[in-house]
Amino acid sequence: MTTAQHKIGSGFGAASTAAEVLAGIDLTGKLAIVTGGYSGIGLETTRALTAAGAHVVVPARRRATAEEALRGFENVEIDELDLGDLDSVRAFASRFLASGRGIDIFLGSAGIMASPETRVGPGWEAQFATNHLGHFALVNRLWPAFTAGARVVSVSSRGHHYGPVRFDDLEFRQGYDKWLAYGQAKTANVLFAVQLDKLARDRGVRAFALHPGRILTDLVRHLDRQELVDAGMVDAEGRVTGGAKTPEEGAATQVWAATSPQLDGLGGVYLEDCDVAEPAPADGGREGVKDYAIDPAQAERLWTVSAALTGVDAFA
Repeated sequence: MTTAQHKIGSGFGAASTAAEVLAGIDLTGKLAIVTGGYSGIGLETTRALTAAGAHVVVPARRRATAEEALRGFENVEIDELDLGDLDSVRAFASRFLASGRGIDIFLGSAGIMASPETRVGPGWEAQFATNHLGHFALVNRLWPAFTAGARVVSVSSRGHHYGPVRFDDLEFRQGYDKWLAYGQAKTANVLFAVQLDKLARDRGVRAFALHPGRILTDLVRHLDRQELVDAGMVDAEGRVTGGAKTPEEGAATQVWAATSPQLDGLGGVYLEDCDVAEPAPADGGREGVKDYAIDPAQAERLWTVSAALTGVDAFA
């Protein structure tokens, strides 16, 4: 399979911050929607985008929490959205479309990781439903508002290495494993960007997926201390260990994906450390992107399945 998954030499790296990748970029007059934009790397993304002049809409499942986290921010508005509830997705999209505004940046940063087995909606596995299906439905419902030149950024992770999309058992009815379910959801985030870019590029909209890095945020709330120790994220006393990014560094790759002119003319690729990622090594290393996550046939298949499950497809 030929691939555009090769580094472009951006000049940035793992230690770059969101503010650094935005240096010299003026986003005045641009509108961004950032799911999860009030916590962890999403909060730092909102901070960086507004500092560069953008107006940021933050859809929030926990509105009061979002209002507290974003207190004092300028050019931010908060609305209600639960990605695990398709009625909530539909309502948010309808409210936004009624405002008549255009979307220049869509950044899907909200998500859950390694949660206990949970069912939402019509019985969907919660990680797949929240991380993938909710964002799929939201982007498709918001599609009329996307401007020419807009970018859609799907926040995946290195967790996609845990495994592909299990089309024969999407809902893990045959035995639940929280890490395999997370891996499926993160692979779906990449495949979503691959197919969306294919469908949208003729209309001037490009899509990207990415691994933000290893960051200790509220995303790890379902893991106990020993699991964090085993993952190398904290020591036995709970102190953050070396190798983890700060939230400002963790937000950098998605901000770079959303705004950098270095990516003009590109799309449908997976990024890490503020550059295009290389294909994952055959020896099982954790760097790069797995072939199954950028396979165009798998991306098209997932799109078809997702459209059937959510009942929405802007390109049908």
